[in-house]
Amino acid sequence: MPTVMVVDDALFMRAFISKLFEEWGFTVVAQASNGKKAVALFRELQPDIVTMDLTMPVMTGLEASKHIMSEFPNAKIVMITALGQQRHIKEALTYGVKDFIVKPFKPEELKRIVDTLFS
Repeated sequence: MPTVMVVDDALFMRAFISKLFEEWGFTVVAQASNGKKAVALFRELQPDIVTMDLTMPVMTGLEASKHIMSEFPNAKIVMITALGQQRHIKEALTYGVKDFIVKPFKPEELKRIVDTLFS
């Protein structure tokens, strides 16, 4: 089973995204509430895919993605951003983030992105 790490500062969002991935046959190996924890957990677990919130305390998703991609250029990171933050997406894509999705999102939108990354 492919593995996933869900990174978001909102507990309800981590739970929601984790549940979706479990329904799709993934194993959720980690959750993180900020980018600093995400970088440390990625180094330790190297999950197959990461969903990364953009706005978080301690370290943003943008900064965390930059760190992860510099060490693990093949990492599959999907950035999740609130409406109005899309200006950061171009920067994230230059770091190697694979795709992005805007909150609020429909599960089928995320599923389409995930399927594309694993096809």
